[in-house]
Amino acid sequence: MSQTDSLPRRRANAGRHSLSGTLERVLPRLVVAPSLAVALFFVYGYMLWTFVLSLTNSGMLPQYDFVGFEQYARLFANQRWNVAATNLVVFGGLFIVICLFLGLMLAILLDQRIRQEGALRTIYLYPMALSLIVTGVVWRWILNPGLGIQSLVRGWGFEDFTFDWLVNPDMAIYALVIAAVWQASGFVMALFLAGLRSIDDSLFKAAALDGASLPKVYWRIVIPCLRPVVFSAVMILSHIAIKSFDLVMALTGGGPGYATDLPATFMYAHTFTRGQIGLGSASAIMMLCGVLAILVPYLYSELRGSKHG
Repeated sequence: MSQTDSLPRRRANAGRHSLSGTLERVLPRLVVAPSLAVALFFVYGYMLWTFVLSLTNSGMLPQYDFVGFEQYARLFANQRWNVAATNLVVFGGLFIVICLFLGLMLAILLDQRIRQEGALRTIYLYPMALSLIVTGVVWRWILNPGLGIQSLVRGWGFEDFTFDWLVNPDMAIYALVIAAVWQASGFVMALFLAGLRSIDDSLFKAAALDGASLPKVYWRIVIPCLRPVVFSAVMILSHIAIKSFDLVMALTGGGPGYATDLPATFMYAHTFTRGQIGLGSASAIMMLCGVLAILVPYLYSELRGSKHG
């Protein structure tokens, strides 16, 4: 075959290779494009729309007569919102701290290679498999003064025993904490246990040779190594606390009165039952700001760590 005959063939082969290379580069983008478009529209698009509505005087239906940040001023002047924000601080703080403590203690217990570890791990993790509605209903029965713990103990003869947190406006928020901790502490335990199992056993052996006691090893060596796990757990638990809605509605309904209102229940009540879409949208944006206040530092630390790594 002459050189002039092989030249068109080489060009055709080069064209086919170029086409296949272009297809390899473009095909993944084409596959991802529909889901990306849906996410941009239904997630970020609705976030933007909610922010636009928060700048309007929308009532039962959306209106586009812009009033600036008037809805935010109304929000912070609203006594019920102030109660909801305070409840979030109390509920979120106790929920995160207790879950971290219990999760770490349970993880350390299981890390000792005790018998029936698999069964215990399943028992601790089982509440996380339940929906928040189920958790709320079950704990509403348990904490009901006429049916639950108070009734049971009084039936044993302790007539003066009182455990009425569910109907006590000053204590009802702590009933929410009990139910939320019961459900989430097993998940935190699983995170910590995975972190503990990733630590090299040589650290424990070296510390034992130096004469360090086991509690001191965990406090001085192990827990500092678990810092990324702690940060991830705090971020997840904070997100759960900020968007808590199902548990509140199933356990207390926001009551007594609005003593257990959280920002999520405030937003739902004003947007869908009181016909104040503008005010409800402003509260939703404030919840989004709370999530971003947790998410942005986490992403920054992750990106900074990967850059220096």
